[in-house]
Amino acid sequence: MYDLHVHSVLSDGELIPAEIARRYAVKGYRAVAITDHADSTNLEFLVRSLQGVREELEGHGIRVVAGVELTHVPPEDIPKLAERARSLGAELVLVHGESLVEPVAAGTNRAAVSCRHVDVLAHPGLITPEDAELAAANGVLLELSLRRGHCLSNGHVARVAAEAGAELILGSDAHAPEDIPDARLMLEAAMGAGLTRSQSEIVANVNPERLLK
Repeated sequence: MYDLHVHSVLSDGELIPAEIARRYAVKGYRAVAITDHADSTNLEFLVRSLQGVREELEGHGIRVVAGVELTHVPPEDIPKLAERARSLGAELVLVHGESLVEPVAAGTNRAAVSCRHVDVLAHPGLITPEDAELAAANGVLLELSLRRGHCLSNGHVARVAAEAGAELILGSDAHAPEDIPDARLMLEAAMGAGLTRSQSEIVANVNPERLLK
């Protein structure tokens, strides 16, 4: 199993990185990405903090990916900030998409799926077919979210992604211990969005493994 969207106390999560690594290892995960909320004020701090302790974290027997989630960044600033994250050493760059339950600036989805330094557009809400096609063309994965509120558009995201040929990925967007899902819930969340079991297996396991390579 993989969960490539998790928050720690470095932003608005409840757990320190070591406890995240331990809890995910005990649940049998192969990898977890700590992707705290980032903008220009804390980007360097987040990336450097995780890079400095990654070997220690992986002592729990799980791969720990140093990532960020660019959050409420003006759309025009997303390309340069995503590139900056990469240059600092971020292994995974997410962008907080236009969720139905947060006031994300219009145009954020388009900026994210157009950027070669972005890996995942998280909970993209009512993403348009045109933006899904850009995601497919640029290799940006669209997230099916397990987080309350963000998950309201999962069915739409799955349908539009299928029509556009865009790849999907699952993310818990976990902020607390009780948010950490088991394998059954991850698969059933994908199936609840309208995917078959075999499609859900690809989204839950194959796509994240390919992304991390």
